[in-house]
Amino acid sequence: MQTDLLRFNGAVEPSPADISGIDAWLKMKAHSGELGAIAQQWFAVMRNCGDEVRELLHDGCPVACLGDAPFGYVNVFTSHVNVGFFHGAALPDPAGLLVGSGKFMRHVKLRPGTATNAVELSKLIEAAYADIKARVEHG
Repeated sequence: MQTDLLRFNGAVEPSPADISGIDAWLKMKAHSGELGAIAQQWFAVMRNCGDEVRELLHDGCPVACLGDAPFGYVNVFTSHVNVGFFHGAALPDPAGLLVGSGKFMRHVKLRPGTATNAVELSKLIEAAYADIKARVEHG
């Protein structure tokens, strides 16, 4: 069974001019300090996945897309940051970082002062990008 891809209008290329407002979101007072730094760090990893990465704000948080097809997001909460994946249920996760029980989405919770398996989280981000690229290119 094949499902249609989720698509978002308005995704833009990352820009030093901050067209999308994402850098402003990541740096605003509510997202400053350790939580903001965590969100900035991991959204930067998503931005650097490839030349086709585009971004937008959706439901109040930064989303990384391949063209108009989202693959990841970050969101800041009171005590943690979620690094999430729109097709996370399909991603290989040998380190068991992903949480969630939805049909498609999964996320990793990051907390200040708690060790992060940066290598495995980077692999998840790379896998999410490769997965959405395959879905877009091969239907």
